[in-house]
Amino acid sequence: MRSLTRCGLRGVKLVISDTHEGLKAAASKVLSATWQRCRIHFYRNALAHVGPSQRAMAAAVIRTAFAREMAEAAHRQWRQVTDGLRERSLKLASPMGEAEHDVLAYMDFHCDHWAMISSTNPLECVNGEIKRRTEVVAIFPNDAAIVRLTGAILLEQNDEWAVGRRYMSLETMTPLGHTDITRIRGFQAVVSR
Repeated sequence: MRSLTRCGLRGVKLVISDTHEGLKAAASKVLSATWQRCRIHFYRNALAHVGPSQRAMAAAVIRTAFAREMAEAAHRQWRQVTDGLRERSLKLASPMGEAEHDVLAYMDFHCDHWAMISSTNPLECVNGEIKRRTEVVAIFPNDAAIVRLTGAILLEQNDEWAVGRRYMSLETMTPLGHTDITRIRGFQAVVSR
């Protein structure tokens, strides 16, 4: 993360990842950003603590917290679900109690962004596209060829998010700080300052 800041990365408000302790610490120390545990990864990990016959029930109960429209209501529901699970499945209730603030951190941001920032799925989709396209080529003549192909895919995705689908609108990002279009080593990025 230090190398990213040396390249000009600024204004990061949220880092979404798995529970890697080094990433969590770096998000806070290097970027001064909030850390968000990927909701989907937590969900999968949590369901591994219950038997197959209980997974459907546990999944439905956990989803009730994510369905809330306000952060306070989601936290309240999360604690209620956790307390209810203590009687049935202590193995599930324990990680639920520990992960509340990590998994629901995205709710401190604009609600229009929640679907995009609650998990790492958007990034995983981009990584999947890179993998799909590089597997077609199979053998690259040199490292520069890989960088060109990957860079082209990332630029294409940036254009899609910024213009096509408007992944996150500038209007809803403005309250996070001064929003500007910045060029970093040939890549265009929307950053908050």
